[in-house]
Amino acid sequence: MVSQFISTHTVRLLGDIDFTFPQGTHAIGRLDNHSEGLLLLTTNKKITRLLFLATIPHKRTYLVQINNVLSAANLLQLQNGTTITIKGNQLYTTPPCHVEVVSNTTAIYPYCNNTDEFGVHTWLLITLTEGKYHQVRKMMGSIKHRCKRLIRISIEDVYLGNLAPGQIKEMDETDFFTLLKL
Repeated sequence: MVSQFISTHTVRLLGDIDFTFPQGTHAIGRLDNHSEGLLLLTTNKKITRLLFLATIPHKRTYLVQINNVLSAANLLQLQNGTTITIKGNQLYTTPPCHVEVVSNTTAIYPYCNNTDEFGVHTWLLITLTEGKYHQVRKMMGSIKHRCKRLIRISIEDVYLGNLAPGQIKEMDETDFFTLLKL
């Protein structure tokens, strides 16, 4: 599903979910078509600016499945920063971030199947404080691994928890701002 309400392409959209969204609802921190997980929706236009354009960085955590076994050297490289290509074909070194190998993915997100149907793979838990375009996928590519699955599980203290794909949870705006540390 694409994290928008209208598109010129024939794709599944947020409006396809069985829920009546208030007028002016928009996504905060979009997910691409090949990613899944937590998507924040609001009618408050200032939240995007406060959350992603502020001088204070805000954490985003992802559960990431990559092909093959991750070496200790590559884990360290991800943790310390890796070089990716960003807009304008410029090289950019990502800042240090939290990365750990995960063996029990369903303890983090119950709808994450931890079978070997995809062959030999490694699951990672990655916490970033920035969000360059396709950053996680590019980070995996920089260490010669392919991102097979990417699930956003939290933004600051708003967690995906037990929400099933396509499920909606409404929140009080005060709680929403508190959990996002805004």
